[in-house]
Amino acid sequence: MGNLFRCYDVGGLYNYLKIMPKIFFAIIIAFSLSSCSKSGSSDGGTTTGGSGGGGGTTVNCASVPKSFATDVDPTIQSFCNIANCHNAGSFNGPGPLTNYTQVFNARVSIRTAVSTGAMPQNATLSAAQKNSILCWIDANALNN
Repeated sequence: MGNLFRCYDVGGLYNYLKIMPKIFFAIIIAFSLSSCSKSGSSDGGTTTGGSGGGGGTTVNCASVPKSFATDVDPTIQSFCNIANCHNAGSFNGPGPLTNYTQVFNARVSIRTAVSTGAMPQNATLSAAQKNSILCWIDANALNN
């Protein structure tokens, strides 16, 4: 009769139930991060060396136009500061990219996303646009 009411390993079940929410949370985070970027893109060798973050091959920035006002900001406003991306009130990635301060503060994230081709999500920047953004960041991201 003693075997009829034998206790099972309740501790093992407790540990299983304790770890499942953590695994579920990790899966959700991994899925969220992977859904925020384009796949199958490459940077086409347009990134610079420099210390601005990100990586890739080298481009000579000496002849690349890199003014924030005339080269970088128009690209950011056309491709990034749009509905459901990085407009005012956005929580995507580095948040809104509506002015110089926000773009400057997000420059490392922007550099990585542009150099890898992950952003913009629903478009492709030209080599000249990529180079202007990357070289501007590598030249200390001045408000010029």
